[in-house]
Parts: sequence; C-alpha cells; structure tokens
Amino acid sequence: MTDFDLVIRNAQAVTASDTFHCDIGVREGRVVQLGLGLGPGAREIDAAGRAVTPGGVDTHCHLDQPQAPPVRMADDFLTGSRSAACGGTTTVIPFAAQHRGQSLRDAVDDYHRRADGKSCIDYAFHLIVSDPTPTVLKEELPALIREGYTSFKIYMTYDDMKLDDRQILEVLDVARTHGAMAMVHAENADCIAWLTGRLEAAGRTAPRYHAHARPLLVEREATHRAIALSQLVDVPILIVHVSGREAVEQIRWGRSHGLQVFAETCPQYLFLTAEDLGIDDSYQGARCVCSPPPRDRANQQVIWDGLADGLFTVLSSDHAPYDFDGDAGKHPGGAEVAFRHIPNGIPGIETRMALLWSEGVLAGRITPQKFVELTATNPAKAYGLHPRKGTIAVGSDADLVVWDERDFVLTNGQLHHAVDYTPYEGMRLAAWPGMTIARGEVLWDGRRYLGEAGRGRFLPCGRPTLLPERRPAAGR
Repeated sequence: MTDFDLVIRNAQAVTASDTFHCDIGVREGRVVQLGLGLGPGAREIDAAGRAVTPGGVDTHCHLDQPQAPPVRMADDFLTGSRSAACGGTTTVIPFAAQHRGQSLRDAVDDYHRRADGKSCIDYAFHLIVSDPTPTVLKEELPALIREGYTSFKIYMTYDDMKLDDRQILEVLDVARTHGAMAMVHAENADCIAWLTGRLEAAGRTAPRYHAHARPLLVEREATHRAIALSQLVDVPILIVHVSGREAVEQIRWGRSHGLQVFAETCPQYLFLTAEDLGIDDSYQGARCVCSPPPRDRANQQVIWDGLADGLFTVLSSDHAPYDFDGDAGKHPGGAEVAFRHIPNGIPGIETRMALLWSEGVLAGRITPQKFVELTATNPAKAYGLHPRKGTIAVGSDADLVVWDERDFVLTNGQLHHAVDYTPYEGMRLAAWPGMTIARGEVLWDGRRYLGEAGRGRFLPCGRPTLLPERRPAAGR
C-alpha cells in the first residue's frame, strides 16, 4: 500500500526563507508531509543533487487579450500555459481588459470564455480598468473584488487605455476601500506624444526611435506622480515593469518616506538594451519593442542591485506574444510600420525562470531564497494566492520545479509558445527546469510536455497579503 500519490526524495527544497534537505509527500495535489524517510508513493522521483523550488507564479502576462484588428496575440491559454509549464511556471495571472464603452463585467465574462477548457496550469485574472464610469466604480469593481478579482492595472499611457489623474484617484480610492492591489504602468503619455511627434516630423520612425520617445525621464515623472497620487489616497501601489535608475530612485524615495510602494521588473531590463531595438534603421529591432524600452548596461546593473537588495517585490515576464513575421503581430497588416504603431511587448513566459536561475542564482547575483521570493512567494502574496501557491509547505499545492544544471544555447525552436521568435535567441544558459509538477502531476519531464488542456483551474484571489489591514481614513 502506498502512503502518498507522489514522493520526491532527497530534495534540496528552497523556500523564500530557507533551504532544507527533505522528502516531499504529495496526496490529492497537496503537500501533506515533509521529512526524511517518508513512506512509499505511487510515483517516486529522486531529486538527489538538485534544487527543488516552488512552481513559478507569473503575475504579469498577456494571453489572448483582445486587440484591435489586424493585430492578434499568438498565444492563447492553451499554448501560453503549455509554454509556462515547460519553463517552470505553474500559475499565471493575465489580464481581463476593459475597453472604452465596455462593461467591466462583460470584459471578465469574455476572458473566461477565452480561458475555459484550455489552460494546463492554474490561473487567476487581473482587471484592466480603462473606463472608470460611476457604474464601474460604485458597482462593478467592488463586486468583482468580492468575487476574487482583487487586483487591477491602471495605465498612464496608451491613448485607448490611459486614465487622467482624477480617474486614477477614483480608482485608487476603490482599491483602498475594498482592499485590492492597484498596479500602475507609469509613463507620461503627453511627454511621449510630444517626443513622438518631433521624431516623426524629422523622419525618425524606425524601431530604434521607440526608445528615444520613451526616455527614463518619462518613466521617472510618471512613477513620481503615481506615488504622489497613492500617497494622497493613502493606499499601497505596485509599479510594474520598472526599467532603470530614475524610476528606482523614485521608489526608494517613496519608501524612505514610509510609503508602501511595491515594484516589479522583468527579464528584458536585465538582458536587453536599447541597442536590441536597432543601431540602424533596420526593422529587425521591432522584435524588442516594449514599454518601457530596454535601457543600457548601467541600468541593467541598477535593476540587478534592486533584485538583490529587496527593492523589487516581483519579477514577472510581461509576456506579450506578438509574432514578428506575418500580418497580425509586429508587421500589422503585413507592413513595416512607424515605431508608434508596432505592437508593444515581447515573449518571455517560458524563459523567465531559467534566465533568473542561470544568471541570478548560479552567477552569484542573488541567493536561491531571493529567487523563490521574487518568482513565486511574493507574487502569490501580492495577489492573494499565498500560502496555497508560492511555497513548499504542508497544505500548499504541490507545484514544484526540479532544476537541472546544464550548459546550452537557447533557441526559439526549444520553446513551446506559439510565437515565431525569442528575444533571447543564442543566449547561453546554465540551467533549465528538469521537471515541472503542478498539483502533483508532472507537466514537463525535461524532454516532453505531458500536460493536458483544461486541467488548470481558475482561482479566485483572496485579499493580497502584502497589503496592511484596512484602517479608516480621516473624514471618511
């Protein structure tokens, strides 16, 4: 008779606070016992000599998000979740995006239709609020927060999604009242529009000029303003995809003044630079157009320092899966377009974990514990999924990654997304997940994808545990 459905033996288990040698006993998809010499399992895995970390929680990714034609995302929940699992991620939180004139509830219902029956891993939804009408603010958003959609994103740029300062204050007030996590894309839209107009007037429209239109200054100003607005409302915020020194300085200033400012960054700000958008007018640089854009090597070091010293709460992929070739992605309508019309974003849902384990942990830049904190534990806490997700503990879901250390050169042909390129083509890595286990089932064995469409579950999120207890505000 077996005691467990699965036993992982001789694991060097890594959590955000510790590393310990143990066997991991799994029953009905949950970790039920940790220790040495556990009884037999129906399936046994020997992890001797290998680190075992919690499955990754990627809390900033875009899958099958509605786009204006002819643009279309290459990954839906089937291919995107497959890619995530093969890279060691076992939970994703993409975005149910409201468009102007659309009910927020309708946006959520549409996104469920897109996800149902497709994902092989567990998932939740963030909301994107782009039309904060009185009905949205007073009825829909509070109701959705109660139902488990406890985080939402606010844009300060992109004409079809940006909110003005008054609207941001109104949305932040809902977050404060109902205990939700507000995420902010911080770039100054008017500065970008002014710079873009000047560049276009001078005939400078190649992909490389995307970085010229979005210098550090526009991220710095918007980050400062977002912090000030959150201070006025007295609510924590999380600044997403921070790219360099000037925004980092604003976040450090906010924290030094006792403000609860959380921060996220992404692999593109560790491994890409503005030169990847092109050093001439070639359209190849469109592959790496994202916002904010990659900076330079000095700013890469600033981001690495922020990962090591605790400035950053989360490292997410910001996976935005647009093909380079064809007419639905970086060549909208089949054309080479001016930089302002290139769909923003790069793929990275499968490479996020291995990039940080290889170049962070194995290169000595961060500890294994910090890796787990950034890729699993803090994301789960930030969005109300901890301790079910993001840790190795009795009672947690058996979402685990067994790491193989091996030297190889990364190519897009090795990846499992539906995108036709990776921005990290040719990069030499020192590790890759040798096994990905989600709720006790092996989805990736180091060679083959073994997952099944539809086995992933939608997870309503609880109150983010990084947030303080709600307290009454003066005059309310």
